[in-house]
Amino acid sequence: MNTLKTTVLLAALTGLLVAVGAFFGGTKGMTLMFVISIVMNFASYWYSDKIVLKMYGAQEVTPQSAPDLLRLVSGLAQKARMPMPKVYIINTDVPNAFATGRDPEHGVVAVTTGIMRALNYEELEGVVAHELAHIKNRDTLISTIVASVAGVITMIANIAQWSAILGFGRSDDGEGGIGGIVEFVFLVVLAPLAATLIQFGVSRSREYIADETGGTVSGNPLALASALKKIEYYARHKVMPAATPATSHLFIVNPLSGARSMMVSLFSTHPSTADRVAKLEAQAKKAR
Repeated sequence: MNTLKTTVLLAALTGLLVAVGAFFGGTKGMTLMFVISIVMNFASYWYSDKIVLKMYGAQEVTPQSAPDLLRLVSGLAQKARMPMPKVYIINTDVPNAFATGRDPEHGVVAVTTGIMRALNYEELEGVVAHELAHIKNRDTLISTIVASVAGVITMIANIAQWSAILGFGRSDDGEGGIGGIVEFVFLVVLAPLAATLIQFGVSRSREYIADETGGTVSGNPLALASALKKIEYYARHKVMPAATPATSHLFIVNPLSGARSMMVSLFSTHPSTADRVAKLEAQAKKAR
């Protein structure tokens, strides 16, 4: 299913870019954007994880810089019977974490400096186990490509807004009128909504599954539940620097939870933390 979703998203990205090229540059624009779409599809598949890590200024962990964190991740990866992922740290006080990488052999776990200070050892184990579950379940490729596609759509919306302000439009076929207005309305008004809907298409059930797997691998579902409550508290009181709607679905808890936006709330890509905690508590009770 993730492979199918990936194919559909990349095809949609191609179609969108070609349509935008045709609108702004006619046949020549369409041809140019088709070539660009091929390059972007290639980059999305092979390098989207690196782009996201660069966006957040993540630095790869070495045995000298964070030996305890590496030991924690290595131990959990062995328990989960999966390859050891690369580990990155994001320098921000806001506690959070995410996983990326196109497959388990190229997995990456990224945690913030804030999460390492806010959580105790057992809670951090639960968070890392949750992120390893995403890698093992191959959620990370589709999630990272969704971030790339959503980012492109948002960029196109911004271009359309400036083009409308500056009076640019279709250049070589003379079409306009109602059709042109409709296309501009789509680009300026609906494109940001489309970006959010694409993120919304990332199944919420993946978080429940990763929570359950993380609780099993770490052996302490209640510690993960406690970690989620702490991260949610910080997310509601401080928005993570550099966090964007296009990448918010990657994190274990939505880093924009504190943003005062109806759209952020309406199209949240995460189940409620209360529901996730309830399921983890039920899992712990069942395991007794």
